Amino acid sequence: MRVAYFDCFAGAAGDMILGALLDAGLPLAQLQEEIAKLKLDNYSIDASRVVKKGIAGTRALITIDQDHHGHHHRHFSHIQEIIGTSELDDVVRARSISIFKRLAEAEAHVHNTDVESVHFHEVGAMDAIIDVVGAVVGLHLLGIEKIICSPMHVGSGTVTCAHGVLPVPAPATALLVIGKPVYATGVKGELLTPTGAAILTTLCSDFGPMPGMTIEHIGYGAGTSDPEIPNLLRVSIGTMPCEAAGLSSEQVAVIETNVDDMTPQIYDWLIEKTLGMGALDIFLTPAQMKKNRPGTLITITCNPRDVSRFAELLITETTSIGIRWRIENRLKAEREIKEIETPYGKIHVKYAGIGEKIVNVSPEYEDCKKAAREYDVPLKKILETVRKMAE
Repeated sequence: MRVAYFDCFAGAAGDMILGALLDAGLPLAQLQEEIAKLKLDNYSIDASRVVKKGIAGTRALITIDQDHHGHHHRHFSHIQEIIGTSELDDVVRARSISIFKRLAEAEAHVHNTDVESVHFHEVGAMDAIIDVVGAVVGLHLLGIEKIICSPMHVGSGTVTCAHGVLPVPAPATALLVIGKPVYATGVKGELLTPTGAAILTTLCSDFGPMPGMTIEHIGYGAGTSDPEIPNLLRVSIGTMPCEAAGLSSEQVAVIETNVDDMTPQIYDWLIEKTLGMGALDIFLTPAQMKKNRPGTLITITCNPRDVSRFAELLITETTSIGIRWRIENRLKAEREIKEIETPYGKIHVKYAGIGEKIVNVSPEYEDCKKAAREYDVPLKKILETVRKMAE
């Protein structure tokens, strides 16, 4: 599987995303050819090499004729029509429109209005259209199948825009990154723009550390300002070979703690509560602790965004006073749950497959246990019967 990993150590903006893709090998001529399908006029797209704090990158240069475009506004419906009626690939059109829709929804929420009442100043709208469609086109031309992003550096302080002086991250940006990992280090200024946030949060399937991948190309996209850190967005493009075999890859958090002074009855409660909170798994491993005391290693796997929730659970529900956690890559077969009719009623069954091949069939334990009680039949018989029917 071909993957792109965006490292937002200095945030991201639409032109930085475009510049990074150009720096990583996207042919400028192909980009210009695709953008021409939008049937826009009085603009140009170019690229130049720049150096930011000693690191070379590519600056995407989008020039708009302000005399021609400077006194008009565009609404979301206008932008949707421009993209939707173009000759671009169907996937490119759909993804580009979805990015603009999220951007318009965020702006509408901030200004307490509806999506169609949000207007983009003509010059800014032209620039944003080229940034958004250019990013989607670039990833499409480079054959990217999966896009992953690091936690996003948002900056700090304030930013001056058409609405006046706003806090950083700008209100629309803050809405767009809800549920995604972000951070600030005290670097002054806006590092993550609304357009950059809309593109990355719409297209990226995962956020976190760089996954296991074989890197083939690296590109740096330069921004316009010069903060105290290199104003660059880095993209690493390569492959995740294991996914080509039909397994999907994802990152999970692993949380662990050792306990040697807790009453065993609490483990039942802990497991039930952990799974009820949405953990991917929890298991207990016997451990030999210091002073030769027997203990238990508690391990929880969960979504990376849920680390703080489960860390707090372990601290409050066990006698542990500290936990360890890390990010790991996980390969998994594709899963699908179906409900089938059986002599014991409807039972849910989980099917696991690699590509088109089913590799495992697992009846839902709780459904089978309920049926065993209701029909007064041995549980193992129900499990065997349902598995055979499901296969």
